[in-house]
Amino acid sequence: MSNLDHLDTRLLLELVRDPRIQISELADLLGIARNTAQSRVRRLMRAGILRDNGRELDLEALGYDVVAFVTIEVLHRELDGVIGSLRKLDQVLEVHEISGRGDVWCRVAASDTHHLQSALRSVLRIKGVIRTETVLALHEHIPYRTQPLLEKLVLTQGTP
Repeated sequence: MSNLDHLDTRLLLELVRDPRIQISELADLLGIARNTAQSRVRRLMRAGILRDNGRELDLEALGYDVVAFVTIEVLHRELDGVIGSLRKLDQVLEVHEISGRGDVWCRVAASDTHHLQSALRSVLRIKGVIRTETVLALHEHIPYRTQPLLEKLVLTQGTP
């Protein structure tokens, strides 16, 4: 894990909450000088902890070395309750209702396999969850992105 202090983590939290926040607003919110906020943001970006878009974070750098994709089979009448319960688990990063094998897919972050096991047990305790299937991510080759889609739209729309 990187050497993030309390101010770094508070700064990251505010940037995730509002990626378009101005540095001066961020400094005021955290009670620090504008130059301090600016230098901290730059340092976090240089270290790769804060990615260019200002919202995505390098989970491994934050101490979450394990990322898993969990497919959940659910009693359909309990689907809304299951999704609501998943929302309350801090290790659950995203949730999608899916077609095919399983009903819900979620991405989970953990500091190690014991932490992951604890999260999976929490998921299995949710009313309406029948079973789960977990796949571990070994390496991220392409982070979440939208730029190629936008570039294609620009090309297909032509110039105004």
